[in-house]
Parts: sequence; C-alpha cells; structure tokens
Amino acid sequence: MKKSNAMRSLLFTTCLGVGVAGTLVSCETKTEKTTESTSTTTQSEEAAAADTTAFGKTKDGKEARLYILTNKNNVKVTFTNYGGRMISLLVPDKNGKMTDVVVGFKNAGEYENSTEPYFGATIGRFGNRIAKGKFKLDGKEYTLATNNGQNSLHGGKQGFQYVNWEAQQPDNHTLVLTYTSKDMEEGYPGNLKAKVTYTLTDENEIKMDYEATTDKPTVVNLTNHAFFNLNGEGSGDILGHVLQINADKYTPVDSTLIPTGKIEPVAGTPFDFRKPTPIGARINANNEQLKFGNGYDHNYVLSAGKSAGMAPAARVVGEKSGIVMEVLTQEPGLQFYSGNFMAGKNTFKGGSKDEFRTAFCLETQHFPDSPNQPSFPSTVLKPGQTYKTSSIYKFTAQK
Repeated sequence: MKKSNAMRSLLFTTCLGVGVAGTLVSCETKTEKTTESTSTTTQSEEAAAADTTAFGKTKDGKEARLYILTNKNNVKVTFTNYGGRMISLLVPDKNGKMTDVVVGFKNAGEYENSTEPYFGATIGRFGNRIAKGKFKLDGKEYTLATNNGQNSLHGGKQGFQYVNWEAQQPDNHTLVLTYTSKDMEEGYPGNLKAKVTYTLTDENEIKMDYEATTDKPTVVNLTNHAFFNLNGEGSGDILGHVLQINADKYTPVDSTLIPTGKIEPVAGTPFDFRKPTPIGARINANNEQLKFGNGYDHNYVLSAGKSAGMAPAARVVGEKSGIVMEVLTQEPGLQFYSGNFMAGKNTFKGGSKDEFRTAFCLETQHFPDSPNQPSFPSTVLKPGQTYKTSSIYKFTAQK
C-alpha cells in the first residue's frame, strides 16, 4: 500500500489525520463526501458535525470525540472530551500564516499511553502538588493517591486528564464539559460536580470558565495544562521565547517541588520576569531552585491577586513567529513550567518528538499544597458554595 493510501485509510478509520504544519484534519463520517456536499456545508453545520467526529478509543473501550471551535478570523481550536484536552490551536503568525501553537497527539490512545499525562488536559480535582498526598479538613485527615514521588500531583493517578467528560457544543464558538467526581475518588471527599466552558471569541481569546459544587467539604483547584510552542510544533526549543510575568514574588520549593511556605521576591533572582526576558536567559544559572525543578516549575504570586478580578498575568512572544500569547486570570497564582521533563519519548501529531524544553505551560491556579499551607489562599469548597473562576489565553501577532 502506498503511503498516501495508508494515510487515507487512517483518516477514515480514526477520523483524524495531520495536515499542513501538523494541524488536525477531521471527518464527519467514515465514507467519503462529494465535493458538492462539502461546498454547501456551513460553518455552524461543521461545528455541529464535530460532535460525531471520533478520536479513537481508550483501553476501557470508551470512544473519545473531537470538538472544533472557530471564529471569524479563521482561528481554530480543537478539543477532545478525553481529559478535556486542547489538542490543537491554529492562530496567524506575523505573516498571516496559520500556525499550530499547541502540541498534542493524533488520537486518544496516544494521550492515554503518553509518558507525559497532562498534554492539553483540564486538570482536577487539584491542580499542582499536595505534599505527601495528605491534608486535613475540619479535623479529618485525607489520604490521596500519590503519583509524583511521595506527593500527589494534578489530582492523582487517575485525575481528570484520564476521564471522558460529557460534552455539549451549543455553537461553533463554545464547548461545555461536565464531569462528576465521586466521593473519595482519588481520596478526595465529596461528590464534586465540575463544569468547564471553553469559548473562542472573535478577539482570538480562549476563555476558560470553571465551576464546581460539592456535597461535602473538599478542596478544588482546576486549571488547563496546554503545552505551547508559539513558533509551532517541531520548531525547536522554547528558550528564545520572550516571557513577561506580572509577579513581584514567587513560592520557593523544596527538593520534591513542594512550597516551603515562604513567599519571596523575584528581584535579583533568575525568577524575575517582570520585564520581557528570553526564557533561556537564566535557566541554567547556578541556582538551587532551578536545580530542584530542572528549570522553571514554580508558582508565581500574581501582583494583581484574586481580588482584582480578571487581570493580566503573563505575556509570551514567539521569537520566530511573532505570535503573542497573553494570559489573563482571576486566580492568585500562575505556574510557569519550561518543559524540563520532556524527554523525546512521545511523537506529536505533526511527527516531531517531545524533546527537552520544546514546549512551555502557564497554568492559572491557587498555590500548590494550599490545603497544607494556612497562609496561602484557601482552596476549600463547602456545600452550598460554588467554585467559580475564569482565565483567558489571548493571541495576537507582532512584526
């Protein structure tokens, strides 16, 4: 069989392929459409058809789906309900070329089998680390699943990145994901009903609205874990990206990446990104914190804070593409991760490997280990309350 026929077979088997610049190509059915029927399909019909686009099955036999959001600028973001993952994001670069700035895989099975569990995922119940997988709430100690050495990370061994969310796509701009995490799932108390609404605006913003309720006191800290390369997948490392973070302080960590409880100034350290600075400028400095994280894997205390409402948190520029990414959030913290544990063990949808530091993450959040740190903003959610928070990724381009 010729390569072209093999790829064609793959497209009709999984309803997913890879196009120009590693972009996803989806199909609505397993039979080929005629030119006439394709040409008469409206944009809203295409969005609705995404509900029926298969994205492969997971080991438990559940079928994942693709959902595509578009706007008037031809920006396109693709999600799967498997893990609530953002798997592709096409935005224009400085020359108008559409560039996929989110790294990801071709199907759900590749996400499930990846050595890195969090590519693109909606994270829960608790984003980031909880020390030794334990915390006390109302005098009772809870023991969580540990999956990061002695600590619990991003919800445990079977966090939200491994579940099939219920998905509704009311229009071609909006995707609503819901999931009920049962009482004591991964050790967390309470039946938690989580809802995330992803909206692509005509201002090239991806708005992320998180909500949750519980029937028992619990802790919650939801976020998105997309891995970005603003020059596009396969373009090399992200060390030349120019980063600015609106934070005067950060939370130092111990050797297991748990915050020490201190909040320290970034001034005079490699963690000072208050002015635009290449990510790689000081990443190899002789600094204990950088050695602990093998680079940047730290929480920044945002200057605006939760009380300010939606506020600018960070700005990144791809030095080759000119693509600008801005992060705005209602959250008090931002985790900057520089891809330090990427090791070339997985192959992305465009064919490149997930090599060392070829993508970065900016995760809006409450601080790591907050349930064990009384001085940190609280992550406790009680019955009758609604956890509600919003963040935005916004994209433009500069020459």
